[in-house]
Amino acid sequence: MAALVPETVQRAFTPETLRAAAKQSSGCLTVPVRLRRAIKKYLRELEEPYLKRKVLRLSASFSEIKDVNLMLTASTSRELVEDPLKSAESSRRWKIKSAYGDIGLKYSDDETAAYVASRMPAVYSACHRVLREIRRRLPDFSPARVLDFGAGTGSAFWALREVWPQSVEKVNLIEPSQSMQRAGRSLIQCMKNLPLIHSYDSIQSLSKNISKSERKHDLVIASYVLGEIPSLKDRITTVRQLWDLTEDVLVLVEPGTPHGSKIIAQMRSHILWMENRKLRKAAKLSHDCKDLVALKSGVFIVAPCPHDGRCPLENTGKYCHFVQRLERTSSQRAYKRSKGEPLRGFEDEKFCYVAFRRGQRPRGAWPLDDMKFETLKELHAKRNPEDLEIDLEDYMKMQSVETPPHEEIDPVSYDSDVIESDAIDEDIDEEGDEEESVRADLGGGWGRIIFTPVRRGRQVAMNVCRSTERDGSEGAFERVVVTKSKNPNLHHQAKRSLWGDLWPY
Repeated sequence: MAALVPETVQRAFTPETLRAAAKQSSGCLTVPVRLRRAIKKYLRELEEPYLKRKVLRLSASFSEIKDVNLMLTASTSRELVEDPLKSAESSRRWKIKSAYGDIGLKYSDDETAAYVASRMPAVYSACHRVLREIRRRLPDFSPARVLDFGAGTGSAFWALREVWPQSVEKVNLIEPSQSMQRAGRSLIQCMKNLPLIHSYDSIQSLSKNISKSERKHDLVIASYVLGEIPSLKDRITTVRQLWDLTEDVLVLVEPGTPHGSKIIAQMRSHILWMENRKLRKAAKLSHDCKDLVALKSGVFIVAPCPHDGRCPLENTGKYCHFVQRLERTSSQRAYKRSKGEPLRGFEDEKFCYVAFRRGQRPRGAWPLDDMKFETLKELHAKRNPEDLEIDLEDYMKMQSVETPPHEEIDPVSYDSDVIESDAIDEDIDEEGDEEESVRADLGGGWGRIIFTPVRRGRQVAMNVCRSTERDGSEGAFERVVVTKSKNPNLHHQAKRSLWGDLWPY
């Protein structure tokens, strides 16, 4: 079987290429010009009065949904304790055909307008961050057929167009709210070279209107929607249906809250358990070709987990989430309120996600295998004393250079307010960002930095989720401390690492 499992090509990393491959986070994201213009045009045409008040009402509705979902979870656990036989009755839930629509919030025109003004740019930034990492980790993956479940106003679709503008040929959107569908269609009116788009109000409607040969999609994404389904039973059933519609990659994105992280962890555990069970059953039925069965079936996690084992953060009081900073658009600054203080020009969108891919996790050499690092003392011993000499005249010239005065930045104006010409918009259709020359493979040799690294003097402490097995079957959550004296190269990389980046092993 080891010969049939896909292997990554062994690559000789250098300290510079290690830093480039480990970089997954991005700085302050600016919402694309076309999306900002579309939002402004949509809100201007609506002429909605009291939009600030509606934005606050929408935020309160989201908080209410979260509280109701937590109450449902607690009541379900209480019922199972009081009546243990009830769990046996609920084992038939997998045969339930649940329709997406049993949600805690019905989007009317008022809620939709408030969502576009306040939440759409933030959801776009989280989806863009996730899809951009998938493109980096899977350079051979270019989806042609895409399913966007819970599409809303099209935040994930806009991110998809930025990351893979050329490869997408057909997009199926599932959104039960007619108001959301109308807003999504209005926002993409000015876009050019659009793929073929079909909208449906449920998974059942999608299955009835397309043939069996067209039901499989290269990429299926469900962003910020599972938390709106109160029933855990319907939530798991929905994810199973989405997995059946997935040909290659399934992406789930939720808000970066304890509740959102719990949903992602539950879906992650269920899909891994389900596929491993299928793999064991198939292996029992076909003893002669176990290796071939294992190669054609199975699942592994592309991101953020570096392993496919049990989540090491379970029952620790911590939850796995990430953050993406974005520059607030003019509509967000106009309609969002702050508590007695001036509204900041940026906001941090916290999110959690998981990306699955069908098949077996590739195996290969870990990035630090056969790599030797010198200590700071050894580097100092190699220095040439002549290189440390400084000419007095050159030193005086350096000191005589006048330092330019510090310029204060106008806190009112932002880069996102600049109106670019239409010619600049045409350049956005190029294949996303420039391709990276080096990338981190999908083997178990790359850990994930969880939370912000702590820098103290000449040492950096990081919380890293890593694989403990070469095949990525088990993982652990550990604290890594890198000092400059023992490893200057890795210390240099650790100082520049951010929350969400990879860490080599």
